Amino acid sequence: MSCGRPVGGMFEKFRQRVASGEPAGKVLDDLGMKSYCCRALFMTHIDTLEKIAKFRI
Repeated sequence: MSCGRPVGGMFEKFRQRVASGEPAGKVLDDLGMKSYCCRALFMTHIDTLEKIAKFRI
């Protein structure tokens, strides 16, 4: 579910600000993410790279 807007470049800023204690909704508003599909991408993301990386082929 996506509108196709490129949002990947904003994820690191979002992650850092939320980790510093800011509310996720306020950070998303500040980043200009108004549509539910963009907000859902960030709010539901689970970083699994470290778990997957140990299974190199």
